Amino acid sequence: MQKQQHAVTAGQATPRVSAANFDTLPDSAFIREAQLVQSPKRPDSPAPLPFSAPTLWRKVKAGTFPKPHRLSERVTAWKVGDVRAWINQHTADA
Repeated sequence: MQKQQHAVTAGQATPRVSAANFDTLPDSAFIREAQLVQSPKRPDSPAPLPFSAPTLWRKVKAGTFPKPHRLSERVTAWKVGDVRAWINQHTADA
């Protein structure tokens, strides 16, 4: 029996996740760093989080953002549900 994988974890090409379609992903899906944060290489592409990749990793290290899951030797991703919970918590605090 073959294990089914989400397209992001299977290494297949997937549509770019943006702030607009982030809400349509299931909580069990995984999302990678490039899809979570703003990139200077893609300034016109909106992202669910309003900060840069280095800030994301500083927050992970400080324990103020959920830890990612190691999906393989070279793939690290966050569960969409964990990211949503973090966003909702910080939106409610504001």
